[in-house]
Amino acid sequence: MNTKLKVLAGASAGLLLLGGLTANAVGLGQRAIAQTTPKGDRDLRAQAPINRIRIVFANRRDATDLQNKATQVGQILSKEIGMPVEAVIGDETAAVEALRADRADVAFVAGRAALKAEQLAKAQMYLAEVRSDYSGGNTYDSVFVVRQDSPLRPKGSPKQTLEQLKGKKMAFTSRTSGSGFIFPVGELVGQGLVSGPDRLESFFGNVTYGDGYSSALQAVLKGQAEVAAVSEYALLPPWITAAEGKQLRVLQQVSGVPAHGIVIDDRIPAPMREKVINAFMKMNEPANNQLFRSLYNSQRLVKVDHTRHLATLRQALQRAKLEP
Repeated sequence: MNTKLKVLAGASAGLLLLGGLTANAVGLGQRAIAQTTPKGDRDLRAQAPINRIRIVFANRRDATDLQNKATQVGQILSKEIGMPVEAVIGDETAAVEALRADRADVAFVAGRAALKAEQLAKAQMYLAEVRSDYSGGNTYDSVFVVRQDSPLRPKGSPKQTLEQLKGKKMAFTSRTSGSGFIFPVGELVGQGLVSGPDRLESFFGNVTYGDGYSSALQAVLKGQAEVAAVSEYALLPPWITAAEGKQLRVLQQVSGVPAHGIVIDDRIPAPMREKVINAFMKMNEPANNQLFRSLYNSQRLVKVDHTRHLATLRQALQRAKLEP
């Protein structure tokens, strides 16, 4: 076909796609996510010819003007893949539901959403982001944070350090956060300090949950909590100010939180999947890299093995007795 391919990444395409996927993901809540597509229906859709790629970029608190940037990324990917690309924005629940219902082919999501997409849509993560504020490159640390003047100090071992938290006021990022809940709770269980997420109140003097990194850190800054659990990069703007960051310090870190990445539905044939992966790798090149960085502050993408990259998250979920 010699006609010029038109990229369907505009706002109208986004509204059309998300209108369908959020009707289930939001309107029906978690029940919709838990449903499975009948195997016969899914097999029939898998046999249908693919004439466009639909990508959902998950919202993040530190991302701005995301639709416009995703649209531009979609245009670059379209040229590389050789077919139209729809680039739309949605929350991670909606992204997973879209993959499950075959209304999306690719999603840029966090590790827990990737595990859910594997469970519901047999999707796999093939690429992970690398960021300068991730100490592990394509992994980062979950950290227990206290005020600079806190009497709590690192001890000889992680267990000895965390034992000091008994009876203290604890602020978690949220009940769903990987670095702000799953990994720290998994560490507490692994060290034998609590038996599960339903036993936190028997260890801590008080437990609160925020609506993000900023609220958990503000609880410590304002004296409402003695300890907070967040991502290591949350100690930097825009989550808190530089001045506020100087008032806090890391008491204990838990390494190995897997970076967000590119998940591809298993319906996509292997040759097409390689095209998608190679197209995303083009975002690492100088001509495209500044645009890519502006999406989520990602420096570049690297190829990963789905099982190995998400192994630490699986372990943390198992320790914390939580589902993906």
